Amino acid sequence: MDSTMECLTDWMTRQRWYAGKGRVPNLVEVTREQWPSEDPDARVIVFIVRDLANNPPSLYHVPVVVRQTVPKGAGPALIGKNADGEYLFDGAHDPAYTTALLRRMHVHRQDRTARVHGGEQSNTSIIFDRGGEAPVVAKVFRLVHAGENPDVTLPSALTSRGYRQVPRMLGSVTGFWDDPHEPSRSFSGHLAFAQEFMRDVVDGWELALERAAAGDPFVAEAAALGQVTARIHQGLAEALPVRPATLGDIVGFVAGWHQRLAVASSDVPALRALRPAIEAVYDRAQDAPWPALQRVHGDYHLGQVLHRSGGEWVVVDFEGEPLRPLDERTRVDSPLRDVAGMLRSFDYVTGARLNTAPDEDARAAVDRAWSRRVREAFLDAYVAESGSILDDYRALLDAFELDKAVYEAMYEARNRPAWLPIPMDAVRALVAQVA
Repeated sequence: MDSTMECLTDWMTRQRWYAGKGRVPNLVEVTREQWPSEDPDARVIVFIVRDLANNPPSLYHVPVVVRQTVPKGAGPALIGKNADGEYLFDGAHDPAYTTALLRRMHVHRQDRTARVHGGEQSNTSIIFDRGGEAPVVAKVFRLVHAGENPDVTLPSALTSRGYRQVPRMLGSVTGFWDDPHEPSRSFSGHLAFAQEFMRDVVDGWELALERAAAGDPFVAEAAALGQVTARIHQGLAEALPVRPATLGDIVGFVAGWHQRLAVASSDVPALRALRPAIEAVYDRAQDAPWPALQRVHGDYHLGQVLHRSGGEWVVVDFEGEPLRPLDERTRVDSPLRDVAGMLRSFDYVTGARLNTAPDEDARAAVDRAWSRRVREAFLDAYVAESGSILDDYRALLDAFELDKAVYEAMYEARNRPAWLPIPMDAVRALVAQVA
């Protein structure tokens, strides 16, 4: 291992985006590309490295700035010192890289002062919002996959058709690399992208919690979100492939539901007694009508939407469920998956309020019907905007929502047992209404 990989090995274990928690990385350089730098004292090198400690090996995108000295204030971004006595810095925190990144994506700004958004798990967002220019955010993917990342392709498709329900896409960067296990092929994948940065927004989850606690019905906001969701689905159907659901597709979906239920039942004893009733819902959906399959958001919930001060909703984070392989996240899917995800998110607002209530009096004061009214408003607006007749697909929507609740039950049993009643209440309600 060369000295650069040694520096990265120690540093990566401390990064929130490193997926191999509890393991020591075993890094091998796959490729490097030196980008032009406007700073004569800095070299910008973009690495793709393979971590052999993971099975299968993971690919990481690591932009690095190499300097001869440590500039004032750059200490927190220091990765280490290589064998040549040069200092390596995390590119996301260094102006030499962030300037080069904008130039690479053909994004032109006079003020290129940047800051890194804290708290992210799998990516790094660099925000340019100084001066009087329109603010920009560049998202740097840390885990790299061969193929087109839906967080780039889906918003780009919507932006190109004038949809303003997503932040406007401005540019992207693609990386290229070889795989020693497949020497006859070269691979490529998205490394980063830039889009409009929204300043006057509130996270949908936080807004819903706040409004529910204040006794606000949230019905108008839910209806507007239903309308926006339908428009997003319409835009994706216009821009990207759509096809009828085949028997093979349907069998594949249903088999996935049954497999997830089998795994969840081993973690959640309460699911075992309900398993026949749950499977009956899945079987009912298999025999019901299915809408056409298309590209969808794939991980849709209140935390993926932003509410602007003017009342508009904006949809973000089209990467899909990050733990699913990229080839699964780029397939056509049912738009009802997104609808079901948002319905579960509304339920979680009421469940979270009950779970965090300090005493029984506070629990008694929670309006348990809040989520029912909000769900109805969202669905009615979605149907009105999309023109779909939800009655035709109700069995399928119930199955998607039930599958999501089963997954949530498994997650809560493993990570937050006190929250398990939230999805279990939903499972019982969904099987009861179709019994």
